[in-house]
Amino acid sequence: MKLYILLILLISTTCFAQKTTLYTIGDSTMANKKDSDRNPEHGWAQVLQPFFKDDIVVINKAVNGRSTKSFINEKRWDSIYNKLKKGDYVFIEFGHNDEKIEDSTRYTNPHTTYRYNLIRFVKEAREKGATPILLTSIARRNFNDKGVLIPTHGDYPLETRLVAQEYKVPFIDLEYLTEQLEQSYGPEKSKKLHLHFKAGENGYYDKDKADDTHLSLLGATKIAQIVVDQIKVLKTPSLTKLQNGIK
Repeated sequence: MKLYILLILLISTTCFAQKTTLYTIGDSTMANKKDSDRNPEHGWAQVLQPFFKDDIVVINKAVNGRSTKSFINEKRWDSIYNKLKKGDYVFIEFGHNDEKIEDSTRYTNPHTTYRYNLIRFVKEAREKGATPILLTSIARRNFNDKGVLIPTHGDYPLETRLVAQEYKVPFIDLEYLTEQLEQSYGPEKSKKLHLHFKAGENGYYDKDKADDTHLSLLGATKIAQIVVDQIKVLKTPSLTKLQNGIK
């Protein structure tokens, strides 16, 4: 009987040990949304789990409205750092709210505080034996009257690219890839990737809705697919477990 119990414990421990945690940190473009059965808005990390097998567990810690600064100051990063273990992964995508120069609790200079906050995430994840992956912010649907998609993120994506290069961090240029996505849909059809509704068209909104930053289920799913496709092709040995966990 004792031997039987020991075998069960060993099997359970082995199965548990095979699980790999993928943490996702960022802002509302990634975050889980309330009333997800009714709410048409979705974060792309909210729909990420179905792209992976059961041995990869996605824990989405992205939160609406957060910048690198507020995410750190609210101890949200500490809560993840304290749980990180060897073999875990961390997707890091900030920038939308770091840009908010009118808000001292969130704004960061892209070349100083934003840069060094990204470096902190990278270094501290590695301290725990986890693998950080840096992503630039998703593009906004910001077409001018000539149908040209105009960038809105300033130097934040540039600094993310530079940190990834300098610290040899696996990197997904999500700004570039989502620019391609927006352009492939065009100025009008790209509204389907976001939240565009007339009053009464969707029960969740009682007024007209025209949001070119946040994502519909279609937009979130398309971006999650882009991220997964990029993970597949990154030639980084530390990503092998994550790559093998893709369906």
